[in-house]
Amino acid sequence: MATEAHSEEGGLVFHPMDQFIVEPFFGDGPVAWYTVTNATFWMFLAVIAVFALLVLGSSKRSVIPTRMQSVAELAYGFIYKMVEDICGKEGVKYFPYIMTLFMFIVCCNFLGLIPTAFTPTSHFAVTVVLALAVFLTVTILGFVKNGAAFLSLFWVASAPLALRPILAVIEIISYFVRPVSHSIRLAGNVMAGHAVIKVFAGFAALTAVSPIAILGITAMYGLEVLVSFIQAYVFTILTCVYLKDALHPHH
Repeated sequence: MATEAHSEEGGLVFHPMDQFIVEPFFGDGPVAWYTVTNATFWMFLAVIAVFALLVLGSSKRSVIPTRMQSVAELAYGFIYKMVEDICGKEGVKYFPYIMTLFMFIVCCNFLGLIPTAFTPTSHFAVTVVLALAVFLTVTILGFVKNGAAFLSLFWVASAPLALRPILAVIEIISYFVRPVSHSIRLAGNVMAGHAVIKVFAGFAALTAVSPIAILGITAMYGLEVLVSFIQAYVFTILTCVYLKDALHPHH
C-alpha cells in the first residue's frame, strides 16, 4: 500500500486505485492465464499461511499449546461452534469446507495489510468465484438432500394465499442475488478501506497536513485490521445460513 505522491503544476497527484491493478509478479508484459501475477502470488502465500497455522502450528498437539497452536485451536473451535449453532449437527460434516473458506479469506485480508502487499479479496474476480462456489454447493446440496421439496424454500406457507405467488417471485430473485451481494460485500469493504488509507498516505506528503494524515492512516489501519476479520466472519456466517436453508428448507 505504498504511495507515490508528487506535485504537478502545483497540485498533489496520487492514484489510490493503482494498488488493485493485477500485473505480472516477475517482469513486465501482458497477463496470460499462466502468468504468475501479484494476485496469484499473494493467494499462494495465503494458502501457505493457512497450512503453516493449521497443520504445522498444531502438529505437535502439545498439552501446553504454543502460540500458533493456540490460535489454530481458537479458530477451529470458533468456526466449529458457528457451523453447529447455525446448521445443527447435520451441518458439521461440511465444517472442513467452511473452515477452509474462513481461513483463506482471513489470511488474504491480513496479508493484504502488509505494506506494498496485494489483497486478492479486493478483486471481484476472486470473491465472485468464492461466492459462486458457495451458491452452487448449497443449491446442488439442497436438491440432493431434499429433492423437489427444496423448492418449498421459496413458498411462504405462513403468508396469505393471495400473496404467496408474489412472495415466491421475490424469494427466487432474492435467492439468485445471493452470490452478487455475497461477493460485493467482501470485495467492496476491503477495496474501500485500502483506497482510503492510500488517500491519507498521499496527503502525508504535504508538510502542512502530514500529522493529521498520519493519524488518519493509523486510525484507518486499525479499523482495517478489524474489518479484515469481520468481513471473513460475515462471509462465513452467511455461508452457514445458506447451508442451513439447503439442509432444512422448511424452517
